[in-house]
Amino acid sequence: MPLTVALNDVVAVAAGSYGIAPTAELHGYDIFQGKGDWTPMAPMVRARIGVYGRAFAAIAAHDVHVIIRGVRSQELRERYGAKAVNPHSVALAHLLERVDEFAEKANELALVIADEPGQYDQQPEYRDDLQRYRQDGTSGYRSRRLTQIVDTMHFAPSSASRLLQAVDLIAFLFHRIQTTVPQADQRALRANQALWRRIKPRVLHCHCWSPKPKRTRAPL
Repeated sequence: MPLTVALNDVVAVAAGSYGIAPTAELHGYDIFQGKGDWTPMAPMVRARIGVYGRAFAAIAAHDVHVIIRGVRSQELRERYGAKAVNPHSVALAHLLERVDEFAEKANELALVIADEPGQYDQQPEYRDDLQRYRQDGTSGYRSRRLTQIVDTMHFAPSSASRLLQAVDLIAFLFHRIQTTVPQADQRALRANQALWRRIKPRVLHCHCWSPKPKRTRAPL
């Protein structure tokens, strides 16, 4: 795929210039922190940001549509307490609603491929969720029965997919921007915003849900 080739080229340039392995994975945390495959570039902050920027430029140069959904897990737990749903399941449901809606407007069908879960194997849970959404619909104020998503939810290791790595880069930076406090290093803030401007034209939808606190009755 053209985007895969373009991202391979980004890594190849880094490999030729900084000694990174040609098979290095494009992961947001590792590039930002100079960890994992990107350890040889640990002292080279500007160069690592440059790699991130070139990866975003490659993504933005292709005909892709980015949909981002998140949920603030602390607020979710505070709102629903012991009944709180797994925040990953909540965010996934919201994401699938938007993907299904976009596919319907585009008169297309969608196949969902996700990164393999890490510590806990929740693939059966997520597949069951998708099946339920296709049969009965999602819950919440945007309740929707998914009609455009075909087959089941497929999982693959990010090491085997530059496209999953592209998703990781976008998700990491979005989370970083969302969680950066105003008094943080202004240079870092500017660098984050500059990177985001590269990918922003491809962002179709972007929102992190913050559940409102549970209402409490005033004492009589």
